[in-house]
Amino acid sequence: MYKFHKDGTLPTNNEIFVFGSNLNGIHGAGAAKVAQEKFGAVWGKGVGPYGKSLAIPTKGYLMETLPLDTIKKYILIFVNDSPKFMPDVNFFVTRVGCGLAGYRDEQIAPFFKGAQNCSFAEQWREYLEEWKF
Repeated sequence: MYKFHKDGTLPTNNEIFVFGSNLNGIHGAGAAKVAQEKFGAVWGKGVGPYGKSLAIPTKGYLMETLPLDTIKKYILIFVNDSPKFMPDVNFFVTRVGCGLAGYRDEQIAPFFKGAQNCSFAEQWREYLEEWKF
């Protein structure tokens, strides 16, 4: 069972702020800027956890949007490894890849299926929850 939050809100329960980044770690706009200003994201670090944040690359070194297959690989590392290395941590996942990278919710959200201890933006509910009759 997943948890959901209103898009554009911030974590209130000591969760790790998960955001889309670029491989250069230039956190100058969008959720990346919020991650640096409020959650300890480190300038120059575009992948992984820092402070109370975790960066998932959606843009490359030249600020080009990464292909979906590449973003999917980074997301699957998060989905598969975060429970092993951060088992008691809760994550507040922004709409990674759906802002400055320009992908649609239906393209990115399904990659997060199976993620544990996460709260997602309400817009992703229909792509993550299985309907049961």
